[in-house]
Amino acid sequence: MDKLRAVLGGRDGHNDNRSIIETANEASTLGWGTRVKGFIACMVIGVGCTILGAGMLFIPKIGLLLFIVFYTFGNVCSLFSTMFLMGPLRQVKRMCDKTRAFATAVMLTCLVLTLCAVLWWKIFILALVLVILQSIAFAWYGLSYIPFARDAVLKFFSMMCRMCMKQSVGDVS
Repeated sequence: MDKLRAVLGGRDGHNDNRSIIETANEASTLGWGTRVKGFIACMVIGVGCTILGAGMLFIPKIGLLLFIVFYTFGNVCSLFSTMFLMGPLRQVKRMCDKTRAFATAVMLTCLVLTLCAVLWWKIFILALVLVILQSIAFAWYGLSYIPFARDAVLKFFSMMCRMCMKQSVGDVS
């Protein structure tokens, strides 16, 4: 309807001052059913790639390479799946919120560096470390959408650390 108003109002509807994100957001006028289907499809592809990558881990010689590539691609698909529900502009804004900015930056950096480490640099130990960091950052990012989930996880791990400390102090005496 806005395009029709722009044409009827004498504007051709093209505004070169818009950013890529604004253009993508404008183009994402999908119905709710289509958005849910897109979310489910991307999420299934993401989880499927992650599981497939884990299965590839046991293939001699190239298994580690395939695991890392499939695992990273699975995380990217899972991340993109939420764009179907919220739209790209809103998703990017929420990813850059102060509560998620650090986790987002670490996650995206690890995604890129993981692929660089395995495909170009051929340093598989570094790639494995980056996969672990990628997983932790992705989980921390995901927990930010659940109220009080991060606090609960922090309390759980601090409780576990205190129990381990008491256990180790008790073994010494």
